[in-house]
Amino acid sequence: MIAFIDAHRVVHGVEPICRVLPIAPSTYYAHAARQADPSKAPARSRSDAKQSSAIRRVWDANFQVYGVRKVWRQLRREGLTWHAARWPG
Repeated sequence: MIAFIDAHRVVHGVEPICRVLPIAPSTYYAHAARQADPSKAPARSRSDAKQSSAIRRVWDANFQVYGVRKVWRQLRREGLTWHAARWPG
């Protein structure tokens, strides 16, 4: 929906499009602000991004054959945890 609003907002405006679609204008504007400045993203999203890159690194380093448990164990051996409060930043 965000892409549709981006494509048609010049012609119709954000608020009229949002009235027809099931999305609040504030939701669209919040998404646009996060796209412009990733530091405005919620802490959970930033934490997930860090974890995702670490998971991808371990998975790629092991020829993309490690499953969930082996990736998790490798990350634990490296000292990384799954809780955002303890994730090294």
